[in-house]
Amino acid sequence: MKRVAVVGGGISGLSAAFYLERLRRAGAQVEYSLFESSPRLGGVIRTERFDDCLIEAGPDSFLTSKPWAADLARDAGIGDQLLPSNDRKRKTYILDRGKLLPMPDGLQMMVPTKAWPIMQTELLSPSTKFKMLGEFVSPPEPLAPDVDESVAAFIRRHFGDEVVTKLADPLLAGIYGGDSNRLSARATLPAMVAREAEHHSLVRAAIKAMRERGSQPSLPLFTSFRTGMQQLVDAVVAGIDQRSVRLNAPVASLIHLTSGWRVATSASVEDFSHVILALPAYASAALLATYPDLAAQLNSIQYTDSITVSLVYRCDKLRRCTELPPGFGFLVPPPEKKKMIACTFVHNKFDSRCGDDHVLLRAFLTRAGGATDAQLIAAVESELASILKIEVPTEFARIYRWPRAMPQYEVGHLEKLAHIEDAAHALPGLRLIGNAYHGLGIPDCVREGKLAAEEVLTG
Repeated sequence: MKRVAVVGGGISGLSAAFYLERLRRAGAQVEYSLFESSPRLGGVIRTERFDDCLIEAGPDSFLTSKPWAADLARDAGIGDQLLPSNDRKRKTYILDRGKLLPMPDGLQMMVPTKAWPIMQTELLSPSTKFKMLGEFVSPPEPLAPDVDESVAAFIRRHFGDEVVTKLADPLLAGIYGGDSNRLSARATLPAMVAREAEHHSLVRAAIKAMRERGSQPSLPLFTSFRTGMQQLVDAVVAGIDQRSVRLNAPVASLIHLTSGWRVATSASVEDFSHVILALPAYASAALLATYPDLAAQLNSIQYTDSITVSLVYRCDKLRRCTELPPGFGFLVPPPEKKKMIACTFVHNKFDSRCGDDHVLLRAFLTRAGGATDAQLIAAVESELASILKIEVPTEFARIYRWPRAMPQYEVGHLEKLAHIEDAAHALPGLRLIGNAYHGLGIPDCVREGKLAAEEVLTG
């Protein structure tokens, strides 16, 4: 019998426990315990309700193109609750000198696939437009196979400084909460790096991929759930043996034995054959401090904070309710010097998030600067009033702070991962999973959790 300790009850640990339970029910000789330090499971995934508005504390959706989260939903019995984004309303703006300008049609991340929208946009200068379109016939030399570089350097080589400032910086800040001058191109834009290696021109590669897809129906960009992201957590938790769940049970120490691992909390000391650490890298480092090389590599993964501020407005008080911009929201480049880095128009992005009587906006920040909740909410209200010309107070505001929530895949991240995995493999029965390693999104975390569960049976 294999005994597995899953440490951490966020979506990575929940996925591991869920698939271990499925293996157990299918006859595998395995049992498990899920240790969570807080009184609830789900980590940053949490949904609350205000009147007829759903408020997400953490992620509001996941990328549809990555199938693992939707697969988990189907395995958990809620495949019929998957909710696609309203892509017919999809439009994203960039704040440029205080004005919201739409991103040009046909952009795939920062890569243009249509010439005319690039030529028409007010967002970019004429020289940048010609550089972007000229990349098709005169691309730079591709990155050497054994070299990494920053996202900023990678995009700059293809499209110039202005695309870095006005597109790459806000897009990457919105996804990673980080700085494109520090983030690794190979770790954060692997598909682009692979396309560059094959085609040299990113534009040529993107157009070729688009033509190969032909008339196939496009998937919605994002997927959520009808009653919010909490619905996924609730369904997964329901599929786990509740006798195996230990809430309010932070792991105090982790000791490698010849026969496996000893896991100690304030209430128990138990031995397991396998340990799946589904924690932030720095928390795993603390439990693995007796292995200094591995702990040092884990501690070297940097993090930024994530802060969301949700604001609800009543339409009957908001005279310009119907005049708010269509689309999913806007991104804020660093030169605009705003506290927020992005804002989502939640009422447009998904159905059933807000009734007809309300408008729901959600702003994102990565730095609080010591401000209180009230001060941050006031600052976001002020910035939204300036940008969107909103002249009425909010009906409701909710702030969520997630300290050190966003791992930074900095230049050299893949090489760092190789060192971490080599060191972890030297400790039989140990598996490290979570958003610090092979992807930030919910689907990536689900994939890692499922793989870890399956590897228990073969490792």
